[in-house]
Amino acid sequence: MNETVPTHDLQGIRPSLVQLVHVIYGLHALAVLIGVTSSATVAGGFVFGLPSLIAVFLNYLKRSEVVGTWLESHFVWQIRTFWFTALWLLLYGLLIVTIVGIPLAWILIVLLGLWVGYRVVRGWLALVGVRAVA
Repeated sequence: MNETVPTHDLQGIRPSLVQLVHVIYGLHALAVLIGVTSSATVAGGFVFGLPSLIAVFLNYLKRSEVVGTWLESHFVWQIRTFWFTALWLLLYGLLIVTIVGIPLAWILIVLLGLWVGYRVVRGWLALVGVRAVA
């Protein structure tokens, strides 16, 4: 049950790419913090906030430079977190349109915010541990 993810050294990887992944996690964490401390939801702040938009732009801009390295898993993790959050927000938005779905949608949006926070923390901890995120 206790599955281990192999750790990697930095051999062959430019330190600037590792720093970039830290910056991207930092931008996502900032978006989560903005969602928690403002009138926006965590998920809404994550998808529509400038920090996460910049982060996902950087992911796409630099993705080709990490292909075949353990950092690629972090880029995939970050991009998927962004797009799945956007998709779930869209679906929850459709629930809000129906009067019956409003309470359920708000509960799901809170749970989505927790999931986003979890993904940011888990990914960043894996990066600090110099390992792929899985």
